[in-house]
Amino acid sequence: MRELDVLRVDFERQYRRSPVWIVRAPGRVNLIGEHTDYNDGFVLPMAIEREVLIAAAPNGSTHLQLRSSAVDAPATVELSQPVRPVSRGHWSNYPRGVIAGFIERGIGLSGLDLLIHSTVPLGAGLSSSAALTTATATLLEVSAGQRLDALEKIRLCQQAEHRFASVPCGIMDPFVISLARRDQLMLLDCQSWQARSIEFGDPDVSLAVVATNVRHSLADSEYPLRRRQCEAAAHKLGVGALRAVSERDLARAAPRLDALSLKRARHVVTEIGRTQQAAEAITARHWSEVGRLMYLSHESLRCDFEVSSPELDRIVEISNSIGEQGGVLGARMTGGGFGGCAIVLVRTAAATSVMQQLCAGYAQHFGMSPALFVSRAAAGAGVLQEHQ
Repeated sequence: MRELDVLRVDFERQYRRSPVWIVRAPGRVNLIGEHTDYNDGFVLPMAIEREVLIAAAPNGSTHLQLRSSAVDAPATVELSQPVRPVSRGHWSNYPRGVIAGFIERGIGLSGLDLLIHSTVPLGAGLSSSAALTTATATLLEVSAGQRLDALEKIRLCQQAEHRFASVPCGIMDPFVISLARRDQLMLLDCQSWQARSIEFGDPDVSLAVVATNVRHSLADSEYPLRRRQCEAAAHKLGVGALRAVSERDLARAAPRLDALSLKRARHVVTEIGRTQQAAEAITARHWSEVGRLMYLSHESLRCDFEVSSPELDRIVEISNSIGEQGGVLGARMTGGGFGGCAIVLVRTAAATSVMQQLCAGYAQHFGMSPALFVSRAAAGAGVLQEHQ
């Protein structure tokens, strides 16, 4: 049974009626451009074929009932009272932040029963939280009959994570999850919020996502610390964000920086350059060059930004050992780091063999198998069902 059918059946079982609305929002993976978004740099993400689905129907009350197929205990948001976060780390804080954002913008909401179902692996660096906030915003738009401006919706979802989940995320996740197009990457300038589509539909090349099965929480990891370190480095360099620094500028300023600030800044500055180069190489279908840039990105994240992990490093090492002759073009960690996922760019004809080798090599080293799937670039958030 398809996920959508499972959701409908489960909604009817729990709420004794059919859903009126069903919406979706995909997860995302970042091909290259890690930890550059909150430094006003460039990123190159795509939406993946894993998603958050929400089914809903009016309940004639002043509250929203939130249920998740992954969590036993439901949560209730009372619309007649100020909406505030609950205990730190609670899953409902993400939709709560979105609901609060709608109310603050004067958009009238009515009582709803919701059921959330996700196929995006949690804690894997695939933006399950941004998929949830974007799906919630998409549902509230359609149920309230009032669509937000696209950039305002993106801003609202980012603010929900900042204020209600204490995750200081950049703009990349809600942007690509909202506006992605099928078979296209998005070269996003996080300073101007201008995006350019990059064709990524070559049938000879596939992107494998390899989950380490090591879970992490961005709110509790060193992600906020890295952001503060980047801000401190920018301040020492006399700029508002590291985007304003060229590699030549950084080389000249190196004597004025402590070793840690230099490493953090060097990753961001070189990663911004690699991201732009990768976009051009993909456009030209120079896949070996794309792979080379991916390996360089991982090494920078491992050594200069220090956000990799033994599991991520091992996936990249196995991929590199298979090499182009075995069908691997490049590999790198993706997401915030400290676990989560790596991505491997492979020749489609060799994808099955590559994944088998990755599973065997990883299991031999860690005693457990990673979770793998291949995804094409998916479309952004949207409404799947809307009727009264």
